[in-house]
Amino acid sequence: MDPVKPEEISHPPMDQLQGLEYCIDSNPPWGEAIALGFEHYILALGTAVMIPSLLVPMMGGDDGDKVRVVQTLLFIQGVNTLLQTLFGTRLPTVIGGSYAFMVPIISIIHDSSLTRIEDPHLRFLSTMRAVQGAIIVASSVQIILGFSQMWAICSRFFSPVGMVPVIALTGFGLFNRGFPVVGNCVEIGIPMLILFVIFSQYLKNFQFRQFPVIERFALIIALVVVWAYAHVLTASGAYKHRPEQTQLNCRTDMSNLISSAPWIKIPYPLQWGAPSFDAGHAFAMMASVFVSLIESTGAFKAAARLASATPPPPHVLSRGIGWQGIGILLSGLFGTLSGSSVSIENIGLLGSTRVGSRRVIQISAGFMIFFSMLGKFGALFASIPFTIFAAVYCVLFGLVASVGLSFLQFTNMNSLRNLFITGVSLFLGLSIPEYFRDFSVKALHGPAHTNAGWFNDFLNTIFLSSPMVALMVAVFLDNTLDYKETARDRGLPWWAKFRTFKGDSRNEEFYTLPFNLNRFFPPS
Repeated sequence: MDPVKPEEISHPPMDQLQGLEYCIDSNPPWGEAIALGFEHYILALGTAVMIPSLLVPMMGGDDGDKVRVVQTLLFIQGVNTLLQTLFGTRLPTVIGGSYAFMVPIISIIHDSSLTRIEDPHLRFLSTMRAVQGAIIVASSVQIILGFSQMWAICSRFFSPVGMVPVIALTGFGLFNRGFPVVGNCVEIGIPMLILFVIFSQYLKNFQFRQFPVIERFALIIALVVVWAYAHVLTASGAYKHRPEQTQLNCRTDMSNLISSAPWIKIPYPLQWGAPSFDAGHAFAMMASVFVSLIESTGAFKAAARLASATPPPPHVLSRGIGWQGIGILLSGLFGTLSGSSVSIENIGLLGSTRVGSRRVIQISAGFMIFFSMLGKFGALFASIPFTIFAAVYCVLFGLVASVGLSFLQFTNMNSLRNLFITGVSLFLGLSIPEYFRDFSVKALHGPAHTNAGWFNDFLNTIFLSSPMVALMVAVFLDNTLDYKETARDRGLPWWAKFRTFKGDSRNEEFYTLPFNLNRFFPPS
């Protein structure tokens, strides 16, 4: 047997991910692009429906209020996605609602000055206005850090070793939204998970007229099959005598969105009334804005990889954070009951479909805006049981996490230093948030429990985020532990050319602003 050559054992590092059918600036035919945009819209519905469904009842709102919040959140998702793909990083990213804002929002909901309001609808409106005020003030953090280029300066301390745990945990850190939710209704969750894997991987080479229809639309095909199956189970009375929680997760008629939705309703700023402002609420909300910033930073780098683009330079990254801050401001003005961050599941769908086209995401933004105004039609799709989305998350979140791990190819993983930093930051990034989560469930409050509510919310929000914890641990260790002698091991020679806009000629192709706007905002 001939000796094995070194090049047959290892694979050379690659700046851009190979194997995509369409990259960031190449576009599928219009028909295919519209269908793929609709697929991204359907996927984005999961978070857009789940956040209002959790929070609105706690505020005293009824089904009509929930529908209006879902419509508003979808509308703002569409607007923010267009802004980000046109003027922000220009990566194919959906900007959606964020669970990072849940802790301070729930704290506002339980504020004694609001809970004592007896009329449920008045309490809902008062709580919504308080949340709006906090989000509007907190949005200034990302606006300032982004447009002042301060985040670009901060990001110069990042290296491939430091960013691997952050990007990986934008996916792995969401494990509690995967199979634990599927387990709430295994009879539709397990079939959805299995069908999606079969369609997207095992049948991906099946072609109709030389078009890989099953690979491109695995999500829609599997969803239609399982949704119809769930509807049959609901109509046949399979859940009639089951516990209420099981019915909520399994039945297709429990959301009450279709009956409560108006035919046409256009969201507008301050539709809930004038926001109210409280310093404590705003300060606590700033923690969520910081978490959103970190999670989106990792997500932008993952999106660049799955769009076959080079890593976004610090200037572009900071510009994207600034526009995301504008998106959070719009969320506060319109009253979406959430801030904004990059949708991780939609990034995963880029890899699943092998289409990283910017145009597809912009078309999906058009669907979000269109169906948010046509209430009945949007509510029909929004009535899909959340268990079905959770099954898809099991695949897509894992795919995004693996993209983060792929950055290890640019580092020396025979270095004990790098092994230590990567392992410790990944472990603590999972372990610390899980401790905070378990403590909160058992004690009904977070580990930070002082007389200062805003301080409690700030710390509990920070340490509930896996990417945030991973960034603090990884970047600190990477910049303090033998950092002068290990530049090559850290991957800095490869990373250096992406630290400036003009460091790599491909940056201009991927990240230049449209309409010749770079004349007025020259990149650094």
